[in-house]
Amino acid sequence: MTMFEAVSAGAMGLLAVVLTVLLMQYLKLHDLWLMAVACRRDARWVRIWEAENRELRSALRAERAHIEQLQSKLKILQSLVMPR
Repeated sequence: MTMFEAVSAGAMGLLAVVLTVLLMQYLKLHDLWLMAVACRRDARWVRIWEAENRELRSALRAERAHIEQLQSKLKILQSLVMPR
């Protein structure tokens, strides 16, 4: 084996190591990308659920106020129907 062949073999080996490292980095980056996409999707759903919860709480407050109003009207009607 001549010096040139030894240097060429060494360079090929070094290229193989570099390619292996690049492949490992690509796979890690791909996993991180998938996590980021999932996180973004989950954050979107959280915003949707929070908005729905706000709307439901608002509707519940309105229903409770309506119930209180109806109960007060019922008390007035009962006092009119059955005087003490």
